Amino acid sequence: MAELVNERIAYHNGAYLPESRVLLPFRDRGFLYGDAVFDTTRTFRHLVFRLAEHVDRLYRSLRYVRIDPGLSPREMCAATEEVLARNLHLLDPTDDYWVSQRISRGTATVDRELNSQDGATVVIECTPLPLQERATLYRDGIRVVVPARRRTPPEALSPQAKTSNYLNMIVADQEVAAIDPGAWAVLLDMAGNLAEGRGSNLFLGRDGCLLTPPAGQLLPGISRQTVIEIAGELGIPCRETNLQLFDAYAADEAFLTSTSLCICPVRSINGARIGGEDPFGPLTRRLIRRYSERVDCDFVDQYRQYLR
Repeated sequence: MAELVNERIAYHNGAYLPESRVLLPFRDRGFLYGDAVFDTTRTFRHLVFRLAEHVDRLYRSLRYVRIDPGLSPREMCAATEEVLARNLHLLDPTDDYWVSQRISRGTATVDRELNSQDGATVVIECTPLPLQERATLYRDGIRVVVPARRRTPPEALSPQAKTSNYLNMIVADQEVAAIDPGAWAVLLDMAGNLAEGRGSNLFLGRDGCLLTPPAGQLLPGISRQTVIEIAGELGIPCRETNLQLFDAYAADEAFLTSTSLCICPVRSINGARIGGEDPFGPLTRRLIRRYSERVDCDFVDQYRQYLR
């Protein structure tokens, strides 16, 4: 392993470099056109979570957009573990990382050509989780606002491919920020059903049952799948079904899942309070408890430490 430095190390096309030396040409197709895919997991107690599943999803996205990264899934996993190992000395004992693989088609040779000059650009990097910035979410719950902007339909681009072109979600986030700067966006699909947010999936709890939008209109998150698995272990019924705003307003409780948050309760949707005074509903609490046991990390307390 290279000598430890006070700068994070990233993988760039076969080399492990300080982040400040990872330089991409301005003609990289990821920059020019958003012609790139990525995937992100996190660590718990400095151990990477479900890396193989995340890399499997990454390669499904790569096959969908027809990018060859020049690495096998096993090599991608090994390089990811190496990047993490080279950066753990910079992390506080109670903190954790986001860990991401980012692959573009490479440098364009001539405008609009689909081939690249030197093959794909591959970057693997890690970033500390925003624990302090998001700590209040585990005290107050998330305020969700549903923007007018709709989720890009699968007829245009499959939402199951995790591409680097996030403009659909970014414009929706900007709309929501103008209404409530602290709120999170959850978009509707073109049929008016609840879909997803930027990097987050929605669950509703009603009459002891979990409800979540079906995978066809959204990116099925690994954290979402973990919750579905845990619900099965706990004997909690869980259905994937089309959900409208009426279902959200009538829910007993709600939460979002994401890589960084795992499970975080929703306090309100479009200003309408969900559940009681405590945003943590009974199903949410049971699922968080089992999720924390599975990853051997009380992630709620990990965030809440910054409130103390």
